[in-house]
Amino acid sequence: MGRETLLTLLLLLFGGLATQPLALLPQRKRAEQAPRIDERLAWRRLWLPVVPTLVVGAWLCGWALREPDPVRDHLDRGILVAACLPFAVIAIRALLRLVWSSVHEPADTLICTIGFLHPRILFSPRLARSLDEEQMRAAWEHERAHARHRDPLRIWLAQIATDLQWPWPWAHERFEHWLEVLECTRDEEARRSGASGVDLAAAVLATVRQSSSASLARRGGGQTGQAAEAGLIGDPRALQRRIARLLAPLPEHGDALSRIPTGSKTLITVLIGMLVAACALGAIHGESVLHPLLAWTWAL
Repeated sequence: MGRETLLTLLLLLFGGLATQPLALLPQRKRAEQAPRIDERLAWRRLWLPVVPTLVVGAWLCGWALREPDPVRDHLDRGILVAACLPFAVIAIRALLRLVWSSVHEPADTLICTIGFLHPRILFSPRLARSLDEEQMRAAWEHERAHARHRDPLRIWLAQIATDLQWPWPWAHERFEHWLEVLECTRDEEARRSGASGVDLAAAVLATVRQSSSASLARRGGGQTGQAAEAGLIGDPRALQRRIARLLAPLPEHGDALSRIPTGSKTLITVLIGMLVAACALGAIHGESVLHPLLAWTWAL
């Protein structure tokens, strides 16, 4: 069997298996903190189940670097392919949704931020005519916050991580929770940039009113998937909580909390170190571990 073909099958099999234990963890409710901290914690919980898959993938890539092409050992291809099929379905589904979100152009969207590397803001003239100047400024500041943090790219990546954990519902719950706290974080950022919470709440409600008919039409057309765009309204189910936050006074300690380090750089450094170590271990010990592991797997 060709080395690359076998590597792909093993990535599907062992990478898919590595995702399952943490993907089964239910979404846990936690006490509310500052929106910025909540968003970072929700982002990490969203990606945690995928970390073992990345480590396994790095280990297998290290093994492949030392393996001859084609692979000398004879493996039962039929059993290997059959074992990979469930995870191949998940991977293909994630790939199709990835392509959809990449090529889909937002239709009937009144205001949103699109673009992965160079985000741009789309603002419907129809919505602008229904808002006063302060409400327009509040909505614009919210979208500028999305653009500064490249949220369309982050939403696209988060959707991939969620799709790789399909069909477990808790993965989608983690994704929806992250989207909700993301909107709250950008709301607070807009308010600290000078936007009024009352004006931003009015802009959100105006957007909901004008987009309701278009949203119903899209559902009737059978639209599936989620475009990689960051919008003003977010998840409609969280609308009541969001409006209550916007009408409440802005916490005075928000500036101090925003300076609290979230440890993102440290976590990225640790993750890169884990991947490098896994790749090195795969290159050194992959041959002596993988084939006995496969033999044990088939024996089951």
